[in-house]
Amino acid sequence: MMKLALLSALAGSAAAFAPAATRASSSALNAFSAADLPGALPPVGFFDPLGFAEKADEKTLKRYREAEVTHGRVAMLAVIGFLVGEAVEGSSFLFDAQISGPAITHFTQVPDGWDALIVTFIGAAEAQRAQIGWVDPADASYDQPGLLRDNYYPGDIGFDPLGLKPEDPEELNIMITKELQNGRLAMLAAAGFLAQEAVDGKGILEHFSS
Repeated sequence: MMKLALLSALAGSAAAFAPAATRASSSALNAFSAADLPGALPPVGFFDPLGFAEKADEKTLKRYREAEVTHGRVAMLAVIGFLVGEAVEGSSFLFDAQISGPAITHFTQVPDGWDALIVTFIGAAEAQRAQIGWVDPADASYDQPGLLRDNYYPGDIGFDPLGLKPEDPEELNIMITKELQNGRLAMLAAAGFLAQEAVDGKGILEHFSS
Protein backbone atom coordinates (compact mmCIF):
# COMPACT_ATOMS: atom_id res chain seq x y z
CA MET A 1 0.00 0.00 0.00
CA MET A 2 2.83 2.40 0.73
CA LYS A 3 4.20 2.08 -2.79
CA LEU A 4 0.84 2.76 -4.39
CA ALA A 5 0.17 5.65 -2.06
CA LEU A 6 3.55 7.04 -3.04
CA LEU A 7 2.66 6.84 -6.72
CA SER A 8 -0.72 8.48 -6.21
CA ALA A 9 0.95 11.21 -4.17
CA LEU A 10 3.40 11.78 -7.00
CA ALA A 11 0.57 12.34 -9.45
CA GLY A 12 -1.55 14.47 -7.11
CA SER A 13 1.11 16.52 -5.38
CA ALA A 14 3.58 17.29 -8.14
CA ALA A 15 2.04 20.70 -8.73
CA ALA A 16 3.03 21.70 -5.22
CA PHE A 17 6.67 21.30 -6.19
CA ALA A 18 6.38 23.30 -9.39
CA PRO A 19 7.86 26.62 -8.20
CA ALA A 20 11.40 25.28 -8.06
CA ALA A 21 10.78 23.19 -11.14
CA THR A 22 10.25 26.20 -13.38
CA ARG A 23 12.70 28.37 -15.22
CA ALA A 24 14.73 30.59 -12.94
CA SER A 25 15.91 34.00 -13.99
CA SER A 26 18.89 34.22 -16.36
CA SER A 27 20.84 36.21 -13.77
CA ALA A 28 20.54 33.36 -11.28
CA LEU A 29 21.75 30.91 -13.91
CA ASN A 30 24.77 33.03 -14.77
CA ALA A 31 25.80 33.71 -11.15
CA PHE A 32 25.35 30.53 -9.19
CA SER A 33 27.06 31.13 -5.87
CA ALA A 34 26.33 30.44 -2.21
CA ALA A 35 25.52 34.10 -1.61
CA ASP A 36 22.86 34.09 -4.31
CA LEU A 37 21.15 30.82 -3.45
CA PRO A 38 17.57 30.89 -2.20
CA GLY A 39 16.79 28.78 0.84
CA ALA A 40 18.51 30.77 3.58
CA LEU A 41 16.27 32.21 6.28
CA PRO A 42 16.94 34.24 9.44
CA PRO A 43 18.06 33.78 12.12
CA VAL A 44 20.23 30.91 10.83
CA GLY A 45 20.99 32.36 7.41
CA PHE A 46 23.10 30.27 5.06
CA PHE A 47 23.65 27.09 7.07
CA ASP A 48 26.92 25.39 6.14
CA PRO A 49 28.72 24.48 9.38
CA LEU A 50 31.15 22.08 7.68
CA GLY A 51 32.05 24.50 4.91
CA PHE A 52 30.99 22.33 1.99
CA ALA A 53 29.71 25.30 -0.02
CA GLU A 54 32.76 27.37 0.80
CA LYS A 55 35.04 24.67 -0.61
CA ALA A 56 32.89 23.95 -3.66
CA ASP A 57 33.22 25.49 -7.09
CA GLU A 58 30.15 26.61 -9.04
CA LYS A 59 29.62 23.26 -10.78
CA THR A 60 29.87 21.32 -7.52
CA LEU A 61 27.56 23.75 -5.74
CA LYS A 62 24.95 23.25 -8.45
CA ARG A 63 25.15 19.48 -7.93
CA TYR A 64 24.71 19.95 -4.18
CA ARG A 65 21.55 22.00 -4.73
CA GLU A 66 20.24 19.51 -7.31
CA ALA A 67 20.71 16.71 -4.78
CA GLU A 68 19.01 18.69 -2.02
CA VAL A 69 15.98 19.59 -4.13
CA THR A 70 15.59 16.04 -5.43
CA HIS A 71 15.92 14.42 -2.01
CA GLY A 72 13.49 16.94 -0.54
CA ARG A 73 10.85 16.13 -3.15
CA VAL A 74 11.27 12.39 -2.64
CA ALA A 75 11.02 12.88 1.13
CA MET A 76 7.80 14.91 0.81
CA LEU A 77 6.26 12.10 -1.25
CA ALA A 78 7.56 9.53 1.24
CA VAL A 79 5.89 11.30 4.17
CA ILE A 80 2.61 11.37 2.26
CA GLY A 81 3.10 7.70 1.37
CA PHE A 82 3.61 6.73 5.01
CA LEU A 83 0.49 8.49 6.20
CA VAL A 84 -1.81 7.61 3.30
CA GLY A 85 -0.60 4.02 3.08
CA GLU A 86 -1.30 3.36 6.75
CA ALA A 87 -4.57 5.32 6.75
CA VAL A 88 -6.18 3.19 4.01
CA GLU A 89 -4.90 -0.22 5.09
CA GLY A 90 -7.74 -2.68 5.56
CA SER A 91 -10.18 -0.51 3.65
CA SER A 92 -8.61 -0.14 0.21
CA PHE A 93 -9.90 -2.03 -2.83
CA LEU A 94 -6.31 -2.71 -3.87
CA PHE A 95 -4.90 -6.20 -3.28
CA ASP A 96 -8.09 -7.20 -1.45
CA ALA A 97 -7.10 -4.89 1.41
CA GLN A 98 -4.64 -7.51 2.61
CA ILE A 99 -1.64 -5.21 3.07
CA SER A 100 -1.33 -3.99 6.65
CA GLY A 101 1.06 -3.09 9.42
CA PRO A 102 3.79 -0.43 9.52
CA ALA A 103 4.46 1.27 6.19
CA ILE A 104 8.04 -0.01 6.11
CA THR A 105 6.63 -3.54 5.70
CA HIS A 106 4.21 -2.71 2.88
CA PHE A 107 6.83 -3.03 0.16
CA THR A 108 7.40 -6.72 0.79
CA GLN A 109 3.66 -7.43 0.93
CA VAL A 110 2.87 -6.17 -2.57
CA PRO A 111 2.34 -9.04 -5.04
CA ASP A 112 5.10 -9.93 -7.48
CA GLY A 113 5.08 -7.94 -10.68
CA TRP A 114 4.29 -4.59 -9.13
CA ASP A 115 7.92 -4.12 -8.15
CA ALA A 116 8.94 -4.13 -11.80
CA LEU A 117 6.29 -1.51 -12.57
CA ILE A 118 7.51 0.73 -9.76
CA VAL A 119 11.15 0.41 -10.82
CA THR A 120 10.24 1.14 -14.44
CA PHE A 121 8.29 4.25 -13.44
CA ILE A 122 11.13 5.57 -11.27
CA GLY A 123 13.71 4.78 -13.94
CA ALA A 124 11.73 6.66 -16.58
CA ALA A 125 11.39 9.70 -14.32
CA GLU A 126 15.10 9.70 -13.51
CA ALA A 127 16.06 9.25 -17.16
CA GLN A 128 13.92 12.25 -18.07
CA ARG A 129 15.52 14.35 -15.34
CA ALA A 130 18.99 13.33 -16.48
CA GLN A 131 18.27 14.25 -20.09
CA ILE A 132 17.01 17.68 -19.07
CA GLY A 133 19.67 18.66 -16.58
CA TRP A 134 22.80 16.58 -16.97
CA VAL A 135 25.59 16.65 -19.53
CA ASP A 136 25.81 13.47 -21.60
CA PRO A 137 28.71 11.41 -20.19
CA ALA A 138 30.04 11.05 -23.74
CA ASP A 139 30.43 14.84 -23.90
CA ALA A 140 31.99 15.27 -20.45
CA SER A 141 35.65 15.21 -19.53
CA TYR A 142 36.85 12.07 -17.77
CA ASP A 143 38.03 14.15 -14.80
CA GLN A 144 34.70 16.00 -14.47
CA PRO A 145 31.92 13.39 -14.43
CA GLY A 146 28.33 14.13 -13.47
CA LEU A 147 28.13 17.72 -14.71
CA LEU A 148 24.92 19.71 -14.90
CA ARG A 149 24.20 21.67 -18.05
CA ASP A 150 25.29 25.31 -17.97
CA ASN A 151 21.76 26.55 -18.73
CA TYR A 152 20.09 24.25 -16.18
CA TYR A 153 18.97 25.50 -12.79
CA PRO A 154 18.86 22.77 -10.10
CA GLY A 155 15.38 21.29 -9.85
CA ASP A 156 14.17 23.06 -12.98
CA ILE A 157 12.62 20.21 -14.97
CA GLY A 158 10.08 22.49 -16.64
CA PHE A 159 7.06 21.09 -14.81
CA ASP A 160 4.46 23.76 -14.03
CA PRO A 161 1.03 22.50 -15.21
CA LEU A 162 -0.89 24.98 -13.06
CA GLY A 163 1.18 28.00 -14.04
CA LEU A 164 2.30 28.72 -10.49
CA LYS A 165 5.62 30.27 -11.43
CA PRO A 166 5.77 33.95 -10.44
CA GLU A 167 7.00 36.39 -13.06
CA ASP A 168 8.93 38.37 -10.48
CA PRO A 169 12.37 36.83 -9.71
CA GLU A 170 12.13 37.76 -6.02
CA GLU A 171 8.77 36.03 -5.66
CA LEU A 172 10.18 33.00 -7.48
CA ASN A 173 13.05 32.82 -5.00
CA ILE A 174 10.54 32.96 -2.14
CA MET A 175 8.62 30.01 -3.60
CA ILE A 176 11.85 28.06 -4.15
CA THR A 177 12.80 28.74 -0.53
CA LYS A 178 9.42 27.45 0.64
CA GLU A 179 9.90 24.23 -1.31
CA LEU A 180 13.41 23.78 0.06
CA GLN A 181 12.25 24.34 3.63
CA ASN A 182 9.39 21.88 3.26
CA GLY A 183 11.74 19.38 1.67
CA ARG A 184 14.24 19.72 4.50
CA LEU A 185 11.50 19.18 7.08
CA ALA A 186 10.23 16.18 5.12
CA MET A 187 13.69 14.60 5.04
CA LEU A 188 13.85 14.79 8.82
CA ALA A 189 10.27 13.52 9.14
CA ALA A 190 10.81 10.58 6.77
CA ALA A 191 13.98 9.59 8.61
CA GLY A 192 12.08 9.79 11.90
CA PHE A 193 9.23 7.66 10.54
CA LEU A 194 11.64 4.99 9.33
CA ALA A 195 13.56 4.91 12.60
CA GLN A 196 10.43 4.85 14.79
CA GLU A 197 8.77 2.00 12.90
CA ALA A 198 12.01 0.02 12.81
CA VAL A 199 12.44 0.38 16.57
CA ASP A 200 9.01 -0.68 17.84
CA GLY A 201 7.31 -2.24 14.82
CA LYS A 202 4.28 0.05 15.07
CA GLY A 203 2.84 2.26 12.33
CA ILE A 204 3.12 6.03 12.58
CA LEU A 205 -0.63 6.51 12.77
CA GLU A 206 -0.81 3.81 15.43
CA HIS A 207 1.38 6.00 17.63
CA PHE A 208 -1.13 8.82 17.39
CA SER A 209 -4.02 6.61 18.50
CA SER A 210 -2.25 4.80 21.31
